[in-house]
Amino acid sequence: MLEIRELNKRYRGKPALKQIDLTIGQGEIVGLFGENGAGKTTLLKCILGYLSYQGTIRLDQEKVNSSNITRLSFATCEHSFFPNLTVQSHKEFYQMHFRTFREARFRQLTEFFKLPEKKAVKFFSAGQKNQLEVILALCQGADYILMDEPFAGNDIFNREDFYKILVGILEPEETILIATHFIEETAHFFSRAVLLQRGELIGDCSILELEEQGEHLVDYIKRMYHYQANRVEQALQIILEEKE
Repeated sequence: MLEIRELNKRYRGKPALKQIDLTIGQGEIVGLFGENGAGKTTLLKCILGYLSYQGTIRLDQEKVNSSNITRLSFATCEHSFFPNLTVQSHKEFYQMHFRTFREARFRQLTEFFKLPEKKAVKFFSAGQKNQLEVILALCQGADYILMDEPFAGNDIFNREDFYKILVGILEPEETILIATHFIEETAHFFSRAVLLQRGELIGDCSILELEEQGEHLVDYIKRMYHYQANRVEQALQIILEEKE
């Protein structure tokens, strides 16, 4: 279980996360939603220990440190692979450093997405780089797989393929936490939605409960954000009036 208690983070004196309390159990597939600057990336990096923070983050009641950090993996749109290495070299590197590396899964995924084994990653397309980033996170052998906008740069067909594959390959103990803006196309994939706004946790709900209440995830997010459906129309009207 991943437990986050009274998490606070400030950048140059300004709050980025405020009193975040969150518990994520093993086997959950959680969507992390929020506007740009809401604190999604900051939260993920705090969990991984990339950033200092105030509060506590525990993995099965232990602080995240060098003894248990391999239970967490990370796929980021900023990329964490080695651009001069090939896919084959990445596999060998991960096998050396992660005893739980899932070699069979790695082979199946790289073959499915037709990633060239002997080509340096720096020569890959943006979509291929993102595919490798996600594959490495999925194959490290971690219990908790964190992803930050992992499908940016991939077309809708590749994204859809990845969602289906994720559901099909995950073991019961594997947990996914994904920060994404692709709400519509991921709504059916997640079991839970967590919402951030200006560094605060404003929503945490089960997708099943939403469906039982007859509410779509997009509508739930709009409601929690107090989204004004007519704001574009109002803005256009003001612009047109100023032109006159």
